[in-house]
Amino acid sequence: MRELTRRSVMALGLGSSALAASGRIALAARPQRTVVVMFDGFGMEYLEGSAMPVLKKWASEGIFAPVKAVMPSVTNCNNASICCGTWPSEHGVIGNSYFNQKTGQEDYMEDGTLLLAPTIFERAKTHGVSSALLTSKKKTTTLLGRGAEIVLAAETPSPEWETRLGKAPGIYSREINYWIFEAALNILADRTDIGLIYVHTTDYPMHMWPPEATESQEHLAKIDTLLQRISQAAPDAAVLLTADHAMNFKKRCWDLDRALEARGTPVQISISAERDKYVKHHRGMGGAAWVYLKQAGDLDKVRTVLSGLDGVEAVLTRAEAAETYNLMASRIGDLVVLGDKDTVFGDLDVPMETLPASFRTHGSLHELKVPIVVHNCPSAPERSFYQNNFDLASWLYTT
Repeated sequence: MRELTRRSVMALGLGSSALAASGRIALAARPQRTVVVMFDGFGMEYLEGSAMPVLKKWASEGIFAPVKAVMPSVTNCNNASICCGTWPSEHGVIGNSYFNQKTGQEDYMEDGTLLLAPTIFERAKTHGVSSALLTSKKKTTTLLGRGAEIVLAAETPSPEWETRLGKAPGIYSREINYWIFEAALNILADRTDIGLIYVHTTDYPMHMWPPEATESQEHLAKIDTLLQRISQAAPDAAVLLTADHAMNFKKRCWDLDRALEARGTPVQISISAERDKYVKHHRGMGGAAWVYLKQAGDLDKVRTVLSGLDGVEAVLTRAEAAETYNLMASRIGDLVVLGDKDTVFGDLDVPMETLPASFRTHGSLHELKVPIVVHNCPSAPERSFYQNNFDLASWLYTT
C-alpha cells in the first residue's frame, strides 16, 4: 500500500481513518465526501447579524476564520479564486466584465476558456473523485464547470431536475437558493459516488435586504436549516463554506465615460467590474472600474481628474493594481478606479446619479470581509492557514 506524509493526506482531503497504527499514513480507498458552499454575498455582517445556530455551532466546534475576499469584490473573480484555490493573477478572471481585446468591446467574463488555472473539479478527477457543480446562476456553469460530472444551474434546469425537485424559482428570488440546496441533498442521497459537491447561491437577497431585515433573517434561517439537513443526510461529509464578497448601501454612481468627457479628458472606455447579466438588483454598478485610455500620454491627466471625483478612493495604474491586488495585468485597464464605501461606477444617462436609499451592492475595498467555516473535516489545515476566501479548499486534491 502506498504511504503518504501527513501533509500529503491533508492535501488529498482524507479523513482521520487514514491514520495507520504505525504512525505512518496509508492512502485511504476514497477521500472524504466534501460539500463546498460558496454563499454569494454572505459577508461577515450577515453571519454576525443572524441567529444561524447550526452554522455558528459548526464555527465554534470546527474551524472559523474571518478572511478577505479578492479584489474587485465581485462574484466571478472570487468564485474563480475559490474554485481554483488561487489569485486572479493566476486564473485570469478579474471581474464580471472585461475589455475583449480581440473584438474591441466590453464583454461578460463567462467563457471557460478565460479560466487559466485548474478547477477543483479537475483536481478531484486526478484523484478519482467525481464531482458536481450546482449553482443558482447559469453564468457559473460556463465559467467554472470544467471537470465536473454533474453541472446544474437552477436558472436553467433540465426537465429531469424539475421532475425531481419541482419547478425552479426565478433567478430574482430567495427561493432559488433553497432549490439548489435541495439538488445537493438529492445528490448526497442518490449519488454516493459523487465525492465533491460545489454549491453556489445567488446574492439577490443580500442586494435586496440588509442583515436585520425580516426577509434576510428568514432567508438565512432557511439556509441554516438546509445546512443541518446536509449534515444529517451525509454525516460522513465535510462542509466547507465561504463567500465571495460582503454588501453595503451606496449613495452615488459615476458614469466615468461621461464624467471624463465632460471634464475634457475623454477615454476609450470605462467598464464596471460588477457588470453582468443580472442587472435587476444592482444595475451593473460596482465599486471598481477599469479605464482604458485613448492614448498613453493621457494617463496623468485622466488620473488627476478621476482622483478629484467625489467618492473616488483610489486610482491605480495597471502595474500598481496588478501588484497590489494580485490581478492579471493584461486583462485590466490602463487605470483601475476604486470607490469609497458610498460610491459605485456604471452606465448612466448622466455623469453622476444619486442612488435611492435602498440601493445595495459591492465591488470595493469595503466589501472584502467574509467568513470561512469548516465543519467535520479532521484533515483540514489549522485555522491560521486561512487568510483569504480562496484558501477554503485550495488544499483539497493537491499533491
